[in-house]
Amino acid sequence: MKRTMIQGPGFCAVTEDGILVEYLEPDPENQSGDIVLGTVGRMMSGPECAFVNIGRRQAAFLPLRENSLSFDGIPLRSGMKVAVQVRKEETGRKGAYLTRDLTLAGQYLLLMPCNRYIGVSSRVKEEESRAALRNLGEETAAGRSGIVMRESSLHAAEEDIRTEYESLLEIWKSVAERIRTETGDGTVVYRADPVKQMADDYRGKGSLDFLQAEEAGADLRRQLRLSRERKLPTANGGNIVIDRCEAMTVIDVNSGSAAARSGNIFLETNLAACDTIAAQIRLRDIAGIILIDFIDMNSDTDRAAVEERLRTLLERDRRKTVLHGWTKLGLMEMTRKRTGH
Repeated sequence: MKRTMIQGPGFCAVTEDGILVEYLEPDPENQSGDIVLGTVGRMMSGPECAFVNIGRRQAAFLPLRENSLSFDGIPLRSGMKVAVQVRKEETGRKGAYLTRDLTLAGQYLLLMPCNRYIGVSSRVKEEESRAALRNLGEETAAGRSGIVMRESSLHAAEEDIRTEYESLLEIWKSVAERIRTETGDGTVVYRADPVKQMADDYRGKGSLDFLQAEEAGADLRRQLRLSRERKLPTANGGNIVIDRCEAMTVIDVNSGSAAARSGNIFLETNLAACDTIAAQIRLRDIAGIILIDFIDMNSDTDRAAVEERLRTLLERDRRKTVLHGWTKLGLMEMTRKRTGH
């Protein structure tokens, strides 16, 4: 597979074998990944959370307990000034979702200055490799911070990993100084770079070519226009229909002109739809609950083939996706992590 990153005035895009799978435009309101200052407001013991003023329209949600058992933050109290990182942007009536367990992302590793956890990306499956990376992470951090070794560290030179760690540690020192000296709610003390993050994420998945916008041609604009349509064609003459609801996104697969052909049309149409669905989920940044209504198949073997095809394609996604399988109504159920609006 050939993966290409296209950069132009005001946008950045990624294609895989010529298929547009991500398109990123600057969004000054999107602070996902930013570290900001805030003031703790209302504390709630039931759901064990606090609401924090970070200078936005709505108070943001901060859990009282972090996932890492080695997180060393002091207990929260109302009126307390805190440095928090935006994990999920506010959307609708929901405020942003925050964490105090701050993270700085690099190409090979994630630096976690507020804990001492040493971990390895779940995308690294082989136990021997995981153990080797965990040992390298422990040696590199030497008790100074937590680290998660990314998938890209698997084939990286140890010296490059150590150099990146020291570079991220220097960035953290400057961020920590700003946290000590700044006071205003909503002050951004660390600005995430989504374009750099995109490039780092995809470098970890293999080779990445770069193009300027003028080299991409009219096909990029055509695919971008299609991504705004409700109904899209698939490769074998079928089509999919994408409807976003408040609680979920529903995708319907139709046979279209493929119905006139011979052979196992339902399976062929569903397999072709998997390619379009996987690309559009990433390109439109669809998140949360996703239900896919494939064309009914009577064979368990065919259903397994469709599920495996979709699972394989979703492994290319840099967002966390979970394929939950078939519901009792014959729908494919999946979830995808949300970060932006």
